[in-house]
Amino acid sequence: MAQTESQDPITLLKDDHRKVEKLFKDFESAKGDGRKEKLARQICLELSIHTALEEEIFYPACKGAVEEDLLKEGFVEHDAAKLLIAEIEAGNGKTDDFFDSKVKVLSEEIEHHVEEEEKPGGVFAQARKGDLDLEALGEQLAARKRELMKQYKAEGVPEPELTTMDEVSV
Repeated sequence: MAQTESQDPITLLKDDHRKVEKLFKDFESAKGDGRKEKLARQICLELSIHTALEEEIFYPACKGAVEEDLLKEGFVEHDAAKLLIAEIEAGNGKTDDFFDSKVKVLSEEIEHHVEEEEKPGGVFAQARKGDLDLEALGEQLAARKRELMKQYKAEGVPEPELTTMDEVSV
């Protein structure tokens, strides 16, 4: 079913930020069998979709309207987050001694990234001032988000595709 109401793209992305912030907070206080692992996997799902939306649609649309350095920083921050997401997805909350620490560091990285996007003069503020078709961009983001949510829930979070880093083997 297609969504007909217009969706502001920046509001959509900020809503994603609030949702993930709440999931991180829930993770910190979670107790009980498998609760932390379930929350961590939900965080990974939400962030994987969010980074895909920004990289596939939002950041390219912002070229010329947002400082290039801010967009490049966003891609690098996404890649760092994707590496941790892959580690969390591959791990097990019961057997990985670093599981909680990985989620905590991911939380800190995302907190910084959100600040960079939402601060006065940041990515979102510059995008609003730019010559962007926000209504069309919002519709495109909302439609892609629905596609990715359905795909990732069915198939799982895919292996990360890094934009700014070479694959490394340790």
